[in-house]
Amino acid sequence: MDDQNITLSEAANHFLDGLAPEERGASQQEVSKFVRWFGVKRPLDKLTAAEVESFAERLSISDTDYLRKLGLVRAFLVSAKKEGWSKINLAVHLKGRKGKPKLRSAPKPSSSKSVPLTREGHSELKAELTTLRSKRLEAIDEIRLAAADKDFRENVPLQAAREQRGQLEGRIMELEEALKSAVIIDEKQVTTLKINIGDSFILYDFASSEEVNYTLVSTREADPAKGKISGASPVGRAVIGREPGEVVEVIVPAGKLRYQIKHVKR
Repeated sequence: MDDQNITLSEAANHFLDGLAPEERGASQQEVSKFVRWFGVKRPLDKLTAAEVESFAERLSISDTDYLRKLGLVRAFLVSAKKEGWSKINLAVHLKGRKGKPKLRSAPKPSSSKSVPLTREGHSELKAELTTLRSKRLEAIDEIRLAAADKDFRENVPLQAAREQRGQLEGRIMELEEALKSAVIIDEKQVTTLKINIGDSFILYDFASSEEVNYTLVSTREADPAKGKISGASPVGRAVIGREPGEVVEVIVPAGKLRYQIKHVKR
């Protein structure tokens, strides 16, 4: 292959062919995604550091497995530099939004601010915390295995494992703090019909003559696709503390929407 004209697709195939079968599966998916992003016929030596940084920034880091996947692409770019297909080591520019995340310190406990949660939301956060604690143990094992390679200069798996653990630790601390400050909204705690966190309600839309159903939840539980909205949303701000029969206005970019609160259920 002509080092000056090798395409991303050709370089990726050469890299993947050189991997052990047990490594090829995971790497193929992530490297192929990287290649498709820039185009299979794109000359590798025309790829710039800025473009690689842009690719990393666009990736979502909400997936706790994100950093491991990023490490697989880095390994491909390190190989490209060693083969002479790239004049610079592009792998060092694949750092995500702010480079290597550090272990976040525990958030300062809040003695006065509580976190209102529905019983369902509380259970979901507990389940997520249990899952992440299990993944933390797996991350520690990955760091131990990666650290067995004494060459730390370009130990991509070790760096990825450390970054993944940093993301896990940060989310675990957030969940622990939220559950520590949680106040479960129980229907027995509310005696009025005013809409509050945990309530489901029906709104009549004057514009469409249709009824819509919502459940008011905390910001941590909000999922508009499932009809779960927070008090910080436009509709949530308009209805919280209001009673059945009242007419409310919701400000949206297109103007104002008018609803009547038809029913509240706890």
